[in-house]
Amino acid sequence: MSRIGNKIITIPAGVTVTVDADMIVAKGTKGELRTVVPSVIRVKIKDNIITVERINEEKQSKALHGLVRSLIANTITGVSEGYEKKLELVGTGYRVAMQGTTLQLSVGFSHQVMVEQPKGIVFAIEGNNKISVKGFDKQQVGQVAANIRKVRPPEPYKGKGIKYEDEVIRRKAGKAVKAGASA
Repeated sequence: MSRIGNKIITIPAGVTVTVDADMIVAKGTKGELRTVVPSVIRVKIKDNIITVERINEEKQSKALHGLVRSLIANTITGVSEGYEKKLELVGTGYRVAMQGTTLQLSVGFSHQVMVEQPKGIVFAIEGNNKISVKGFDKQQVGQVAANIRKVRPPEPYKGKGIKYEDEVIRRKAGKAVKAGASA
């Protein structure tokens, strides 16, 4: 029994969900998203409640049951509320600025790194060292945030780099001085 797959999904006000043969289309205030549904999963809508059922008890069907339910729930949340990831630049002289729709990162390189704003994503800057990535597609928001973080991932000795706001960097000790060594 899939515990996640058996949970119901309530459709919030302002969101319309339609089911085609192998596609679910959700339209809301933030935009429109489509989710592909495998043939072994059946989706039913009744009284603003979505239920996800599997056709058979095969291993593949059981594996897809919870996954499809989560993808549908993420789609509905995305078109109604949207998603946001926050990044923080840590380091002396590390700064971020907006130049039109492009992020301009100064993170210790000899040049500035430019990151273009993809379609469906909105960048916001708080101060000069915090970035907010917003959008309605959870996968795209996470991928864009990961690509920005990849420019300069946090290093374990001083903690400098681009990190997620809630990320904790595990720090390493530096060089240890040998006992009895004379200078």
